[in-house]
Amino acid sequence: MSEECTHDCSTCSANCDSRKSDFAAEANANSHVKKVIGIVSGKGGVGKSMVASLMAVNMRRRAFETAILDADITGPSIPRAFGVCQQLSGTDDGIIPAESKTGVKLVSLNLLLENDTDPVVWRGPVIAGTVKQFWTDVMWGDVDFMFVDMPPGTGDVPLTVFQSLPVDGIIIVTSPQELVGMIVTKAVRMAEMMNIPVLGIVENMSYFQCDECGKKHEIFGASHVDEIAQEFSIDCVARLPINPKLAAACDKGMIELFEGNWLDALADKLEKL
Repeated sequence: MSEECTHDCSTCSANCDSRKSDFAAEANANSHVKKVIGIVSGKGGVGKSMVASLMAVNMRRRAFETAILDADITGPSIPRAFGVCQQLSGTDDGIIPAESKTGVKLVSLNLLLENDTDPVVWRGPVIAGTVKQFWTDVMWGDVDFMFVDMPPGTGDVPLTVFQSLPVDGIIIVTSPQELVGMIVTKAVRMAEMMNIPVLGIVENMSYFQCDECGKKHEIFGASHVDEIAQEFSIDCVARLPINPKLAAACDKGMIELFEGNWLDALADKLEKL
């Protein structure tokens, strides 16, 4: 804490112990979450929700109890990827998360809406408060790895998650375009400001591999992710191809049936946390 501290965190950007204690949210009494991993991106449309889903499935296949907190309130897509559509229920003790076919626990605003196509026209503070309630009011039970699918950017929700939840690290999802380098840099620097470790970068849509000849084609141009990773001493832990079958699995709610070892190195890294 600075000697000039006024004890008014709303006027200060410092990430001191006082700020953390003011904003940290206590989990529901029926929640025992060991590791919280944020899945972030600087911009939309790079496959962040898909990576969050794949990682939850991957860790579940390794016999870990996994969960996804869908913090992308205005664009929730996690339930659709898992084929889960039943509405959430609860008791006096809290909200009961939904479960996928293989036992991945899910909480998303889409599971509270009457129709999953209803728009959520809320202002930032309300959205951030809802995300916080997904941590405090949901009875998550025993969870080894919780993945938080965050909305793109560095706004209210990522800030709320970083300050309120005990985030153990983040995974940044990006794509090969050169412009994305600037966006990723913003996400990395925000994590640094909040003292959150960056566990690695996942480059989605990195290439397309021809079924006939096996040659890899860089559809979106040459990758720049290694340059960014080297600049910030971060590992590029995975490169995901453009894979129509994987996209179809998400659309049909069958993400748990995916085949591919692209994220195995990242799963190995999480096991060592």
